[in-house]
Amino acid sequence: MTIEWRYTIHPGLGVLSLAGFLGQEAVGRFQGAVGWALARGTGPVVLDLTGLRGWSDGGRLAVSEAALRLAAEGRGLELAAVPEGGAPPAGAGFGDGKVAVAVHGDLAAALAAHRDRGVEEREWRSDAWPGDA
Repeated sequence: MTIEWRYTIHPGLGVLSLAGFLGQEAVGRFQGAVGWALARGTGPVVLDLTGLRGWSDGGRLAVSEAALRLAAEGRGLELAAVPEGGAPPAGAGFGDGKVAVAVHGDLAAALAAHRDRGVEEREWRSDAWPGDA
């Protein structure tokens, strides 16, 4: 089982949405999606986990490493709709405490925290994103 991803940019903000299960076998695909976000956006990346059915310890570690990778490029990582028990409380460190990560209850709350950044949106996704016709 793997993940599907969708990346949407707003001026100064990107949203990387995941669907499926983020296990060890999906880590490479996730890292590729993070690379896509780094190459095409600016500002923080909100990792929308609304469609995630679950994640393994390896998946959580990959998210932690993504936070460090984004921080090294001067960008932050924020989490939205985290599976229960899957992340530190809001404002806590992630990436072994080296990077502070904002945690939002859902994607709407994450977007509300960045409101008024503009209206332009662009979107990319993998081929089998749920809901595609």
